[in-house]
Amino acid sequence: MGLLDSLKQEAMAAVNQFSGDHPQLGSEITNLVHSGPGGLSALVQQVHANGLGSIINSWVGTGPNQPISAQQIQQALGSDKVKQIAARIGLDPNVVSQKLSTLLPQIVNHLTPNGQLPAAPATK
Repeated sequence: MGLLDSLKQEAMAAVNQFSGDHPQLGSEITNLVHSGPGGLSALVQQVHANGLGSIINSWVGTGPNQPISAQQIQQALGSDKVKQIAARIGLDPNVVSQKLSTLLPQIVNHLTPNGQLPAAPATK
C-alpha cells in the first residue's frame, strides 16, 4: 500500500469516527480532504486564501481547535461547494454548513496529530 492509500484510509477512519448519523456527509468530507491535487494541503491553502488561516492553523497545530461557524464554513469552502454537497446528500445547505463546522475541525486535527500536514507523495 502506498503513502496516498494509507492517508486515504486514515482519513476514512477519522471521518467514520466523527460523522455519526450522517455517513454520506462523511464521504463528502473524505472527498474534500482528498479532492484534486494536494489533498488536505490544498484544503488548508483554500481556507487560508479565504481569510480563515488562523482557524485552520489551530486545527493542524497541537493546541486547542478554534471553532468555526456555519457561515465561516461557507466562506472557507465557497457557498457553491456547500450547496453541491447538500444537493448530493439531500440536506439543506445550512444543515451541511453546521455539520461541517463541527466535523471538519475534528477530522483535520485527527489527520495532523503532530501539528503538521502529512507529506505529499512524490510525483514522477
